[in-house]
Amino acid sequence: MALSSATSPAAVNDSDTRVAGCLLIGIPGLEHLHIWLSIPFCTMYAAALAGNGILICVILSQPSLHEPMYIFLSMLASADILLSTSTMPKALANFWLGSSHISFDGCLTQMFFIHFLFVADSAVLLAMAFDRFVAICYPLRYSTILTKTVIGKIVAATLTRSFIIMFPSVFLLKRLHYCRINIIAHTFCEHMGIARLSCSDISINIWYGLAAALLSTGLDIILITVSYIHILQAVFHLPSQNARSKALSTCGSHVCVILLFYIPALFSVFAYRFGRKRIPRYVHILLANLYVVIPPMLNPIIYGVRTKQIWEGVKQMFSHLVQESK
Repeated sequence: MALSSATSPAAVNDSDTRVAGCLLIGIPGLEHLHIWLSIPFCTMYAAALAGNGILICVILSQPSLHEPMYIFLSMLASADILLSTSTMPKALANFWLGSSHISFDGCLTQMFFIHFLFVADSAVLLAMAFDRFVAICYPLRYSTILTKTVIGKIVAATLTRSFIIMFPSVFLLKRLHYCRINIIAHTFCEHMGIARLSCSDISINIWYGLAAALLSTGLDIILITVSYIHILQAVFHLPSQNARSKALSTCGSHVCVILLFYIPALFSVFAYRFGRKRIPRYVHILLANLYVVIPPMLNPIIYGVRTKQIWEGVKQMFSHLVQESK
């Protein structure tokens, strides 16, 4: 059977790898703890699904929340659900059932959606920063700048950019010859993890991955920073302390979500690049898995606690459901 060659020291040829697929071994070094690790991961995943699902339902059901800020928030919640769902079910199946096998095309598909959704998440955060920039710096022109047409174009641009950036990576991986052991020391498939299974030169994959990160997430970070520099300048020029506090409070939730999204991602990237030999492999894998469930789990909580309109919408929705059940 072709899969048996994946567990032997011998290399497998290109045909065997594509037919046999890949083996995701989970968290290397912590295999004996997979069952215990599955408990917090399953809990966080369920909380992420519930929290973001409720957030989307509240925004859709409350006409008062059909504003650009909340439309972008519902996009973020949708991307968070899809991002965690693209990784956690397979990881949990691995932890519980030892289901480590994934087809080669399935691995490429998972890889594409993980990176696609990550880039889309980053773009949504940029759109939310632009929304706050217009609301605070040009409040009188807010409704004329962020029209339904403009929001539609932003949504289309977000999806198109993510697709254009990530789709070539599928072909870059398909062009490689796979003649090594088809074991991936991870719980999910990612671009360089697949590329390193190849015996071909993967320099193009490395440079493309770096360029894609800089032109998407890196550029988004710069634009978000510039937006908030202008926002802070506008806030500190407001005449009263009360007006400044109110303006800053409207940005508080977004800033928390931005930090929650980018800081762990940047830490993981730099730790992998510069601390690869010092930090154990299982730490990198744990960080990657926590990253796809913790921000999606906490984002609805942050907005629910800090945004009065959403909190009121949640109470109205549940009170309406209670009345209907009687």
